[in-house]
Amino acid sequence: MDHADIERISKALSDQTRLMIFQAIAEKQQMSCGEIASLRGVTAATVSHHLKTLSDAGLIECQREGQFVHSVAVPARLAEYTRSLNNIVRTKRRARAR
Repeated sequence: MDHADIERISKALSDQTRLMIFQAIAEKQQMSCGEIASLRGVTAATVSHHLKTLSDAGLIECQREGQFVHSVAVPARLAEYTRSLNNIVRTKRRARAR
């Protein structure tokens, strides 16, 4: 994962509302836009924006089923992000040890 991907995911998860939306999607396996809009503090007008940011970061995928769009978490992407952060820490530690 390159630095641009790390920054994109970090930015996506740094917003309190997006983090709440991502957590809700991950816990339920999938959620429709209507379910997401019913979350506390999330207006229907902002759901699309937040889902696009999460999708652009690769943290969710949107799947159309008839007239409904369901958002699904992508755990492999989050695992890759975590590994990349760990690699940054390890690299910095090795550089300091020299």
